[in-house]
Amino acid sequence: MREKLMRFMQGRYGTDRLNRFLMVLALVFLVISFLGGRGFYLGALALLGWSYFRMFSRNIAKRAAENRLYLQKEYRARCFFQKQKNNLVQRKTHHIYRCPGCRQKIRVPRGRGRIAIRCQKCGTEFIRRS
Repeated sequence: MREKLMRFMQGRYGTDRLNRFLMVLALVFLVISFLGGRGFYLGALALLGWSYFRMFSRNIAKRAAENRLYLQKEYRARCFFQKQKNNLVQRKTHHIYRCPGCRQKIRVPRGRGRIAIRCQKCGTEFIRRS
């Protein structure tokens, strides 16, 4: 049986990160549809169909390009959320101001009172409370 499956999948694309994401999203849609969302059932079926189409496709270059595009989008989203997390952690110990001249972010430690801040990028000096 295993040999038959291996022969069948020979020359086909298989699974990748985009397929795993589609299957998890289809599972989430199914759970929502069981809780009362009627349109989500059709969405889940469409996602599963697309996932299986990609898995059994023989056009490997096209599927790899789709996966590469998905990985780029995922990387951007991960970076965005990582930056937001870092900003929240830093807010406990630092103020983050923007330079009025060039809009560059400047990080200043808290608890120093009124201080003059000089932008490293454009040289503008401004006074803020830390």
